[in-house]
Amino acid sequence: MHLDPRRAVPADRQAIEEIVRQAYSPYISRIGRPPGPMSDDYGRLIDAGRVYVVETEGTIQGILVLVPEPDAMLLDNVAVALSARGTGIGRRLLEYAEHSARAAGYRAIRLYTHETMTENIALYSRIGYTETHRAEEKGLKRVFMVKHLV
Repeated sequence: MHLDPRRAVPADRQAIEEIVRQAYSPYISRIGRPPGPMSDDYGRLIDAGRVYVVETEGTIQGILVLVPEPDAMLLDNVAVALSARGTGIGRRLLEYAEHSARAAGYRAIRLYTHETMTENIALYSRIGYTETHRAEEKGLKRVFMVKHLV
């Protein structure tokens, strides 16, 4: 299995949007509306070079969106196809995000998730992220987290 992410190209957009739909649809009832990543403009993000994908046997199985910010790399989105859950793709994407942040000279990587996505908060805590604050943005109650890179 080839788990090295590559930068997404416009032809990947439909597969990316499908993975995002699969990953985030289960949270709609919990949040009461679609999570933020479901309304992102993936065409624009791909054109800006912010989206990375992992393929197995020619099929995109995971996506990562990284956004450089002044003081940290923003891990804007990570999602894995339902059929690829438990294969290590998500872990590989998270490792790649940290590697990319370090390579770009950042000393921290940050993310946010919805407060009801408790599984994600627990996962991020286990891999070294710490909560910095909670705030409401765009009508969504978000938990902000950071990981300091060494």
